[in-house]
Amino acid sequence: MADFLWRALLAGLGVALVAGPLGSFVVWRRMSYFGDTLAHSALLGIALGIAFDANLNIAVIVSCVLLATLLVALQQRKIISTDTLLGILAHSSLSLGLIAISLLEVRVDLLGYLFGDLLTVTGDELLWIYIGVAAILSLLLVFWRPLLAITVDEDLAQAEGYPVLWIRLLLMLLIAIVIAVAMKIVGVLLITSLMVIPAACARRLTNTPETMAALSSLLGCLAVMMGLFGSLQWDTPTGPSIVVGATGLFLLVYALPLKGQRDIK
Repeated sequence: MADFLWRALLAGLGVALVAGPLGSFVVWRRMSYFGDTLAHSALLGIALGIAFDANLNIAVIVSCVLLATLLVALQQRKIISTDTLLGILAHSSLSLGLIAISLLEVRVDLLGYLFGDLLTVTGDELLWIYIGVAAILSLLLVFWRPLLAITVDEDLAQAEGYPVLWIRLLLMLLIAIVIAVAMKIVGVLLITSLMVIPAACARRLTNTPETMAALSSLLGCLAVMMGLFGSLQWDTPTGPSIVVGATGLFLLVYALPLKGQRDIK
């Protein structure tokens, strides 16, 4: 197998590994629209990173964290409903990013950022991906119980002494890191789907949070392999092919006549 294929496979599997458990929290907390909002802001981070000649991964993380902090601050003030606020921030940040990139004097592969370009992953990018993977998995292991507590009931978690606001911000930070490392895999427009679809499949097949998180990772890895194979076989875009593979798994899982399964809150 060619070196670029090994790099593509390892990169996709690394992202799927962390997208599984984090996607489980996105599903449990019904945060898919929030994930889309952060993903759209990544394009603005890319434009700022290019403009200031900064590392694009760091620029995207900073952009996503700032947007998440702004969102939390605006939610606290309760000016408008959360879904309306998310819609405004998602589309305005995406539009600002597109305009900023169009004004830059450097040539930018916009489609690669929007839909991913897994087959062009370099050794340095692979290193960045696995640094992000290690950081996310470490934080999830350390803060798994608090994250689960605020997911079940924030008021109860507050009564038990958990710093709910800071744990919520940590979750947003983890999502931001996933977005940064997954840009090259499926692009900013499809990142949330790589977190949500495998988690939705696993929710149908499991009864505990831990098994759902683990199975989400496995299903995400399977979707990456299916998408990569399909892309090579039929010369289709790799990022969308991975999402189509995940969607196929979703349809298959929900077509199964399973009994005795219960939803995980």
